[in-house]
Formats: sequence, C-alpha cells, structure tokens
Amino acid sequence: MSHARTHSGYRTGGLWAAAGISFAALIAGSAVALFAMLEFDERCMQGITEGPGRLLRTRDQAFPPATVCEYTGGDIVSFGGHGVLALLLWSTLLIMVACLFLALLAECFDPGPGSPLVMPMTRAEKLRRTGTALTVTGSLFLLLYALAGWKLLVGPSSACSTGADWGSNAPATLEYSFFPPQATCQYTSGMTERMNPGWVASLTAQSAAPALLAAVGFALAWRRWSVERTAPRPEAGPAAAASPATDSEDAK
Repeated sequence: MSHARTHSGYRTGGLWAAAGISFAALIAGSAVALFAMLEFDERCMQGITEGPGRLLRTRDQAFPPATVCEYTGGDIVSFGGHGVLALLLWSTLLIMVACLFLALLAECFDPGPGSPLVMPMTRAEKLRRTGTALTVTGSLFLLLYALAGWKLLVGPSSACSTGADWGSNAPATLEYSFFPPQATCQYTSGMTERMNPGWVASLTAQSAAPALLAAVGFALAWRRWSVERTAPRPEAGPAAAASPATDSEDAK
C-alpha cells in the first residue's frame, strides 16, 4: 500500500498550449516579415519605393522584423513593420510571454484542493513537471548564450578576432561582458563595432528570466518533496490487537 499523499497543483496545460500556439504564430509571422525585407532597401535606393523627400539612409528593425527607409519627410517601412502583421506579431509575443510566465509562476505555489483551477498531484509528479519546465527553459537559455557568447567563452580578451583568420589585421577587443554576452571591437581602420547586435544580446539576457523562474519552482518542489519523504509515515496494521488479559479470561 502506497503512503504517498496526494496534494494539488495548478492546471497549466492550457497556458502551455496557448504559449506553444503563440510561438508557432510568431515564427510564421516573422518568416513572412523577413521575406518581405528582401531587397526592400535596394528598392528604396533605386527609387522604386518612393518616400516623402530625399532618402537619408536605410536600417533594419529587429522586431517586428522590417527594413526602414528614412526620408527627410518621414519613414517608409517594409510589410512586417506596420499594419496587420505588426499587430499580429506584437499580440502573439505578448500572449506567449504572459502565458509562459503565468505557467512558470504557478509552479512556485502549493495550492489546496477544492478549486477548479487545481488538480490532484503528488509531490513526485510536481517535481517531474517542474523539472521538465526547467529543462526546456534552461536548454533554450544555454543554446542562445552559446550562439551569442561562444567567442567570449573561448577567449574574452580576443573575442573579436576569434573564428576568423585576420592575420596582422585582427580587431582588438576593447571591452567585454559575459552577461549580456557583448564586446566592443576596434578594427585597424579605427572603426568600432559591437560583436553582437543589440537585440541579440538583449534576447539572450531576457531568456534567463523564465529559466530562473523555472529554477525557483523546481527548488520549491524539491524542498516539499524532500520534507514529505523524510516525514514519519503512519504504520499499517490491524486496528486492534488481542490483549493477554482478555485471552486468559477466555481460557478460563
């Protein structure tokens, strides 16, 4: 007979499903926006896309993905940076972030039974669920950090020249930081540039937040599971045993 007590945990399946659907929509919308960026800057420079006034410069916008052509009288933005697609991308991003953090935050609490928002769950089941969440979010953070900061991990003082054969023209690393993974590179011409685009460094740093929240939920679940595991268990046995006095009286 099992002595594991049944507790409760919040129902987070709907939140995870909404976060997954929003993520898929975000990827699909971003792909459409990136496709619309192709040669948009060339069209501006060649005069195919006309703007208010004289063309000053073109730049790429990180999110929503778009190319911006700056004119003296205003900006012209590619398809992903305005209209329905931009609204869709911002909406799906906000929904995904909200559902993700609500689902992870719910794992930090130990609700009592009786609410339609909770479901029966043992300490071991809660530990497995929080461990899965930590594995997913932690793996995502480590993947992003490895892509953005592997040069820093190989050699911080030479991060700007790592991964290419510069010869005698290797850029110098003026300053660097591990979190967010970033470095300032100075080339032999005197020009300075960041090792990673600003949005890459910001995204890597922001991805640590859900991983940290998942780690808190896992630590709390581990503590509650350990406390229950070490608590004294009720002994199983017959409700009452025959007393020797009663047995001697029956024998008489």
